[in-house]
Amino acid sequence: MSDPVEAVSAEMRHAKVRAATEHTTVGQVTTTADGRVSIACACGMDLTNGPTWSLDEHIRLHRAEARFLALAAVAPEGIPRLVRWPL
Repeated sequence: MSDPVEAVSAEMRHAKVRAATEHTTVGQVTTTADGRVSIACACGMDLTNGPTWSLDEHIRLHRAEARFLALAAVAPEGIPRLVRWPL
């Protein structure tokens, strides 16, 4: 008897880990002359607060988008999606 097939593929697990690793904040929070705060992401993007969102909200959205893109790119063909793929 063979082992049961795992529902979450190794490729999807690796994509999730890569996204988490490639999108970590680096350095320290800085304050701009106009009072905004920002921090760099390992991917090269500066994450900044805005008039209606906090720095924390920007960080959370950035990480969620990175995770979505990484997982969507390796998801099995034909899997039902909420968002058309490819973008």
